[in-house]
Amino acid sequence: MLSIKPLVKTARIALLIASVFFCFQGFAQSPRSHADFDQGWRFHLGDVPNGSSLTLNDGAWRQLNLPHDWSIEGKFSKENPATPEGGALPGGIGWYRKTFIVPASSKGKMVYVDFDGVYQKSTVWINGHELGFRPNGYISFEYDLTPYLNFGGKNIIAVKVDNSVQPNSRWYSGSGIYRNVWLVTTNKVAVDHWGTYVTTPEVDGQSAKIHLQTRVKKRPGYTEAVRLSSSIVDASGKVVASNISDWVHISDSAANIEQDLLVKTPRLWSVENPYLYKIITKVMLVKEVSDVYVTPLGIRYFNFDADKGFSLNGKPMKILGVCDHHDLGSLGAAVNYRALERQLQMLKAMGCNGIRTSHNPPTPELLDLADKLGFIVMDEAFDCWEWGKVKYDYHLYFKEWHKRDLEDQVLRDRNHPSVFIWSIGNEIPQQGDTSALRIAPDLAAIVHSLDKTRPLTSANDRPDTTNKIIKSGAIDLIGYNYHEFNYAGFHDRYPGKKFIATETTSGLETRGFYQMPSDSIMRWPTARDYKTQAKMNADHTVSAYDNVSPPWGSTHEETWKVMKKYPFLSGMFIWTGWDYLGEPTPYSWPSRSSYFGIIDLAGFPKDVYYMYQSEWTDKTVLHILPHWNWKPGETVDVWAYYNHADEVELFMNGKSMGIKKKEGDDLHVMWRVKFEPGTIKVVSRKDGKVVLTAEKHTAGKPAKIVLSADRSKIKADGKDLSFVTVKVLDKNGNLVPNADNLVKFKLNGNGSIAAVDNGSETDHDPFKANYRHAFNGLALAILQSSGKAGNITLTASSDGLQGASVVINAK
Repeated sequence: MLSIKPLVKTARIALLIASVFFCFQGFAQSPRSHADFDQGWRFHLGDVPNGSSLTLNDGAWRQLNLPHDWSIEGKFSKENPATPEGGALPGGIGWYRKTFIVPASSKGKMVYVDFDGVYQKSTVWINGHELGFRPNGYISFEYDLTPYLNFGGKNIIAVKVDNSVQPNSRWYSGSGIYRNVWLVTTNKVAVDHWGTYVTTPEVDGQSAKIHLQTRVKKRPGYTEAVRLSSSIVDASGKVVASNISDWVHISDSAANIEQDLLVKTPRLWSVENPYLYKIITKVMLVKEVSDVYVTPLGIRYFNFDADKGFSLNGKPMKILGVCDHHDLGSLGAAVNYRALERQLQMLKAMGCNGIRTSHNPPTPELLDLADKLGFIVMDEAFDCWEWGKVKYDYHLYFKEWHKRDLEDQVLRDRNHPSVFIWSIGNEIPQQGDTSALRIAPDLAAIVHSLDKTRPLTSANDRPDTTNKIIKSGAIDLIGYNYHEFNYAGFHDRYPGKKFIATETTSGLETRGFYQMPSDSIMRWPTARDYKTQAKMNADHTVSAYDNVSPPWGSTHEETWKVMKKYPFLSGMFIWTGWDYLGEPTPYSWPSRSSYFGIIDLAGFPKDVYYMYQSEWTDKTVLHILPHWNWKPGETVDVWAYYNHADEVELFMNGKSMGIKKKEGDDLHVMWRVKFEPGTIKVVSRKDGKVVLTAEKHTAGKPAKIVLSADRSKIKADGKDLSFVTVKVLDKNGNLVPNADNLVKFKLNGNGSIAAVDNGSETDHDPFKANYRHAFNGLALAILQSSGKAGNITLTASSDGLQGASVVINAK
């Protein structure tokens, strides 16, 4: 039994700022509490009769903290009804219960529980009273607990999660309360749930007009007028604008109050400098401040032009984006702020500036991070409408729930400066049916009723003139999924319309595997039913030379060459930034995760990452592939990605193999050589001067393990992570490119091993383990703090190899 104490998470730091600001105004504490409700739950896998009953003894249930994904803890199997396309992991029914105390001092206040996401078909009870049902596994929702609480006494919240009817997803969904949960306490007069809406109708270099709409709610019987004070605070905490609305009477249960504020010489939010303000709104009564509410603010303006493409703050640019599913690899679907941050930081270092939340509303933390790091987000709602793609997907609930779900998505996300585009669907089966003429405008009207500041799109895999979504006129940006070779003729098909590449590429690679010849492009699978695999590889590998794609897609280089050529192509979202669980195209079982990612499932970049880095960033790049362990005399294609240089020269064991230069639209250069053991070195030059050098050495037998942590200091909050890379090296310190040694882990100190991985698409060992085989020389261990300060020591060992240790300090 736990007392509720407000513990504010990093992802919601804005609420802490509100409390601090409030204290600075001379008050003891903020009247609004937004408390971490993730701790101290009990869980049972399987259905439980009367699982919501107050008399049920749950003492034998498993104790855990949220977020939690029970599927990732299961065993991979071809027989799991999710199928390999859904990740080949189990689903089922799960129950969660939590006993907690709401202090007697909260009586007279309003208490709510906020779920950021539960997959799927969740039913929630408080003290035996059913609060509601939500079928959508990706939507956030809130319930009012107030009428049913025992203030000063024991309360029991119970949640049933039903992910038993499968397949219901084309990718790995996870199962459970996999996003964060919050307990929110307010006074009886307060800002409503998702109750502010901020827009920037006028922005230039001199000033920015900020319009704020605040919905203030009250409980029946309350007649006192309210005063609304809103202040814009910059990143240093300085108030730069304010407005007070005096004594507004709320005639009904809620009222919308409009305010305008002016920021002089604003700092604009951009992908290079994502500067953030905050709006702190106080609801004041005659004798007290009844509420304090924080709204994020990024001041920016943008435009999509039919001929010139996209511009941000008046600066022409392309959206250089990726699509990503919601899972976090070996951590499953369970949300973790640091894991999300790591994903986005690696994409940012590649030059990526855009994220498409394929194909569902994201976790709120992703948008918090996109605001902070500078990403342009396409916020997507649905993967299907009334016609499904798999037997038990959202089409079963669309008619009843689409309006509520879409409204909740827009209300929750519309204040994020990173959100630039709303997508109302992905490859909707009805895009060629006349029903789309009815549904698309309906969805557009729902969005526009809540936000008119952003364009709408739909991701169309059949973007020809028979497409009824496009024909309906509901969308502002014509979204193309693939069809890269039709881009040039876009305006012939859609004169005067605006273009966005909603999904592109679908290049396929296995990290660290190379197949000759590299200059022959292959389209895999050779049949749509995945059964005709004669021309593919028996070991389920795909060459990392960027020369394989599915028939509907194209390689990374093929796509980027087209995208960079035409200014009217406003941007692209590559399928995908990271590998993800499920959808193992071009194969099926025993593959269980994707090959599409630029970064593999464990977070190790594939070679094509450096092609994008050489094109999308100002960083000086020289990257060579493949590894240098082959059979003597074997023909090997050596590639180099480079920039900021006129030429590159290859040396093999000190002998020049020739100078190469990129010509025309080339994105790499290649030498075809006969393998000799030793060293290859590539030198890039500009104006005859050396820019960079890169080398590969022939590795000997595995001799030792080396560990390196992405961060040696983490927070002792029970959530923060350190990602430890495991390398298998020879005696000279060279990575052994085909090493698959079994590495065993031992951990001491105030932490745990949250998961292990290696990036292989076919490895069926559990992610929740203290061992992992290396895959092409690499593995990963993810360490998590326990909530107590101190050192965490990870030791890695393997038979016949010199072991290694790394120490992480949790503060």
